[in-house]
Amino acid sequence: MAGSPKITRIETFLAPPRWLFVRVETDDGVVGWGEPVVEGRAEPVRAAVAVLAEHLLGQDPARIEDHWQVMTKGGFYRGGPVLSSAVAGLDQALWDIKGKRCGLPVHQLLGGPVRDRVRAYAWVGGDEPAEIRDALAAQIEAGFTAVKMNGCGRMSPLATRAEVRACLRRAETAREVLGDERDFALDFHGRVSPSNARRLLPLLAEYAPLFAEEPVLPEHVEALPGLVAASGVPLALGERLYTRREFLAPLQAGVAVVQPDVSHAGGISELRRIAALAETYGAHLAPHCPLGPVALAASLQVAFTTPNFLIQEQSLGIHYHRGAELLDYVVDSAPFRFDRGALLRTDRPGLGVEVDEAAVRAADAAGGHTWRNPVWRYEDGAFAEW
Repeated sequence: MAGSPKITRIETFLAPPRWLFVRVETDDGVVGWGEPVVEGRAEPVRAAVAVLAEHLLGQDPARIEDHWQVMTKGGFYRGGPVLSSAVAGLDQALWDIKGKRCGLPVHQLLGGPVRDRVRAYAWVGGDEPAEIRDALAAQIEAGFTAVKMNGCGRMSPLATRAEVRACLRRAETAREVLGDERDFALDFHGRVSPSNARRLLPLLAEYAPLFAEEPVLPEHVEALPGLVAASGVPLALGERLYTRREFLAPLQAGVAVVQPDVSHAGGISELRRIAALAETYGAHLAPHCPLGPVALAASLQVAFTTPNFLIQEQSLGIHYHRGAELLDYVVDSAPFRFDRGALLRTDRPGLGVEVDEAAVRAADAAGGHTWRNPVWRYEDGAFAEW
């Protein structure tokens, strides 16, 4: 269409602790930001963004859905975490541009808010059980009403009694410190086998966790119906699923909470569709987001407009941070101020976050990062899930 703005430049920046930012600029000077990254695989995602940029350069940024369709389906080989994450960051940036151009927050473009506050939880680690009590108390002092922690460390394929008891002590400690008015969630991180999950979940029910996350690896979806039937603990998963189609089988199995990541699962465009799919199954949305400020801002735009939203992950003070914190790359931290454990809705245009471009460029120029997740092994030397 004649007279429409055009995308003229797309740049990516690696920034500690483990993030990748994308900057999309139009010919009339409007800039949108996104966060396309797979933790531990940032460099391949950066390369994928460069390939997708071949389609976007010279195009009208307003045609977000059309661009999403081409980026996800225009290649004969589709899907996977790297491509989906590259699309996700670019999608976020296009929504940011549209909001800024309209002078509206993205949640208004998605149909308007259904809530004014987004409840969030804080991380307390959990790999070191001795530190849990003090960490929980600190988050209560900070005003949070919910926390999440790892449910276990490395666990044998068939857990010993000591491993089972260690998991239960985590939950017991959390309930003692938090009382009955606050919530805790347990993240099993795919570390437990289906047989261990069947053993642990019924034993955890008396401590009433908000949910148990990734009780099994995504490839063991066939185990989910049995796990749902075995225990009253709500099950959550989704950080390693990238399309609404991948969420269908878990929802049909009875999963209570879906956890797509706005930086992995195709961006804002797909995140809201996954949320709508979950709503038809009576399930709730709790977006995965142990990432940076742009990813969190994008997640919040969806949370404000999603009826079946439950709770938001955020990375302030998370144990992954080394060399930078959540707010180090923003000009104004106001959109991320917590009020009694919740983030408040603002009417700032676009994603509602102003990125400190100078800080992002400096971080990338200094070498960015080469973050990799740990590789765990059992005592016999065999690979163990991290």
